[in-house]
This record gives sequence, structure tokens and C-alpha cells, in this order.
Amino acid sequence: MQTSVQPKPGEASPVKKDGSEPSPVPVSRKRPVPLLLLQAMRPVQWAKNVLLFAGLLFALKFTDPFGKDTVYIVKAFEGFVLFCLFSSIIYLINDLRDRERDRLNPRTAKRPLASGALKPSIAVVAVAIMLPVGFILAWMLSPWFALVGAVYIAKDLGYSYGLKHVVIIDVFLIAAGFTLRAVAGAVAIGVDISPWLYVVTTLGALFLALNKRKHEILLLNADASSHRKVLDEYSPALIEEMLAVVTATTVIAYALYTFTAENLPKALRENHLMMLTVPFVLYGIFRYLYLVYQKDVGSTPEEVWFRDKPLLVCIILWGTTSAALLYVFSR
Repeated sequence: MQTSVQPKPGEASPVKKDGSEPSPVPVSRKRPVPLLLLQAMRPVQWAKNVLLFAGLLFALKFTDPFGKDTVYIVKAFEGFVLFCLFSSIIYLINDLRDRERDRLNPRTAKRPLASGALKPSIAVVAVAIMLPVGFILAWMLSPWFALVGAVYIAKDLGYSYGLKHVVIIDVFLIAAGFTLRAVAGAVAIGVDISPWLYVVTTLGALFLALNKRKHEILLLNADASSHRKVLDEYSPALIEEMLAVVTATTVIAYALYTFTAENLPKALRENHLMMLTVPFVLYGIFRYLYLVYQKDVGSTPEEVWFRDKPLLVCIILWGTTSAALLYVFSR
């Protein structure tokens, strides 16, 4: 049986020997609709939601993972899955809205909705199902968690539908997404977290957001405003001044946390061993700046974390060292 070939964008349709054009093969025969939908939900972005486990780690709710702490671990995983669902809903809504414009951008033209591989009606149905189901499950986990999820979605919708064009507010909203994840992780398991966690998270997120803008300006140069209108309001010098403030404040805030946070085990507050994790934070910040300024990366932080081995090793070492200190001295 003769199979037809679907032309690539910009190419003429292949012609049969009799001169007629073959019918294009439905894209779903090449890639199943569930797989296309999953791709449109951007699972690579789910790495950001690992921040929901910060509450579990720093509230010392992992001392007995197969005993009294099991319920906390399960709730943390439920919160992680639900925030993955919330973020995917936003990506689907954004891709539905921007699919025509995305087709003109080589970086986004291959997205399922922009390329036409996934029908808009399927994405609409998926959002219509996932949104109420997600909030029902979130409410069952914790009403406060559902409220944080609602604020997170409202924040992202506000960003997508106009606030991303407001200078300075745009980077604060990007940073707020990380802070809300930390808050969600705490309310999911029902624990109080030191204010230092929120301070450091917000400052670290601002550091990433400003570097994202810095990378876009360096990469796009004169074409920056055509890619993102708000980039007209920024300049390399302005962002460098902002980064100088945020970077220094992040390091100071984290250093203060390591020996003043009330939720640290008493032994750690007395011997200040938590300060052993400060070098990892310094190296991570310096490495990230190096990647932005010298290697022209940084527009997608989650990809940088996984692709740059030294940075990934630093994050792992920071996490394991922090966990080891917290749980050894909590006994």
C-alpha cells in the first residue's frame, strides 16, 4: 500500500506519478496524541517543582522515612505532582494563545500546537479536565495548598496576558513562581518554615530571572525588542547593577540563615557547621554567572542545571551536605 509523505514547512507537496497530490498523513500516525500532549505540557520544566521538597528537607521531616515521616513524604510527592499539573496547564494555555506567533519563531515552531501536530481542540479539552481535577485534588491535600496553587496560576496568567511587558514587575513575577513553590511545599505537609527559606528563595529566583534577561539581551542584541518587548526597557548596565545588589544580598542572606535560623538543630546553631554549605552556594552563583557571560547560556535555567556538569555536581553536593548536617545533628 502506498503511503503519502507530509511535506516539511516551506516545501512543496510531493506529487504522485499521475500528477495528483497525495493526502497528508495525519500527524497522530507518527506520534500518538498522548505523547504530543505530554510534550506540549513541557515535562522538562517540572524540574523547577523539586523546590516543593525544600519544606520536607528543612523541616526535618525525613528522619524516619518508613515510619512517622511517611505521611509527610507522600504529601510532598502529591504536592509535587499537582504543581507539575498546574504548570503544564499554564503552558498549554500559553501555547494555545501564542501558536500563530510561535510558528514564526524557529525556537518555538516545533512545539506541538504551533506546528499543527496537536489539534487546539484537544489541548482545550485537556485544560478543561485538568484544571478542575487539579484543584479538587489540591483541596483534598490542603485548602491552603489549593489557595497557593490558585495564586500561582493567577500570577502566571497575569504574566502571560500583559504583566510580562512591565519592566521590573516581570522579573519579580518570575521570582514569585519559585517562592510560591517553596510555600506550597510547606503547606502541603503542614509545617512552619523559617522565613529565611522564603527570603533566600526569592533572592535566588531574582538572580535567575535577571540573568535570564541578561542572556536574552546579550544573545539577541538589536533584535531583543522583537523577541520580547520589555527588553527595550532594560540595558546590560541596568541589569548588571540589579545583579550586583541581588547577588550580594543572596549570599549574605544565605550565610545569615546558616547560623541564625531558629529551625536549625541546636547543635548546628552552636557549632555553625551549616556554614560549610556556603562555598557551594558561592560556587553555584559564580558558575552560573560564568555560563551567562562567557558561554551565552541562561535563558532556560532548568536546562542549564542539567546540562552543565560542574553546576549539577555543585547542586548535588550542596543538597547532600545540607541534608547530612541537618539530619545528623537533629538526633
